[in-house]
Amino acid sequence: MKLNAIIVEDEQTSRDILINYLKKYCPNVTILGEAANVDQALVLIRNNDLDLVFLDVEMPYGNAFDLLDKVGEIDFETVFVTAYNHYAMDALNAHASYYLMKPISIDELIKAVDYVTEIKTKENALHDQVLVSKTNGVNGKITIPQLDGFEVLNTSDILYCKADDNYTEIYLNNNKKKLVSKTLKYFEDALNDSSFARVHKSYLVNVNEVVKYVKGKGGSVVLSNGKEIMVSASKKSDLLTFFK
Repeated sequence: MKLNAIIVEDEQTSRDILINYLKKYCPNVTILGEAANVDQALVLIRNNDLDLVFLDVEMPYGNAFDLLDKVGEIDFETVFVTAYNHYAMDALNAHASYYLMKPISIDELIKAVDYVTEIKTKENALHDQVLVSKTNGVNGKITIPQLDGFEVLNTSDILYCKADDNYTEIYLNNNKKKLVSKTLKYFEDALNDSSFARVHKSYLVNVNEVVKYVKGKGGSVVLSNGKEIMVSASKKSDLLTFFK
């Protein structure tokens, strides 16, 4: 499985070493960008769909935990890369997938990438039946599981879906909300044949409910219930194709 990743590290030499190791020993990892500080990292995270972030702890003008606090809802895995072992507990509390010590061990790096690959593969597996799209040949419906069975939703009743860590919040046009134990990526795939667009790493919207587009680098969309959602610059083109 391919993993889209960025490296957040203030030392250029350390970034170069990690990039070379990944190219040689972890070819399934694609590095989409590099950041030397928290502000640069935030830009990359907000404008890319990431599977993995390699994150140094100590950086100028803030540390790794400051960055994660600013990100808020995290839908990527984090591998901490640091020369200091006393951050291990903090990394664990930040739900880090792996903790690599400098100088980086190639064997440990491979283990870290393999572990994240396994996590992401399981998340994207469709055969777990947590969500069944268009079940029984009935178009325009999806099912979501409940303790005593499942509930059928009309896709036309969905205003938007919002990522909540490894869960997804589904907002309906009757002002109700459903919480489903599945990632937003899963819903994006399940609703691929419907009029839904991924406008942001955290949002999937029903294009039929869009009543206004506000210009900007990425811009934003306003839905029929008045909810305004920011559009990532990288997702702007995909959204606008629905209105051509």
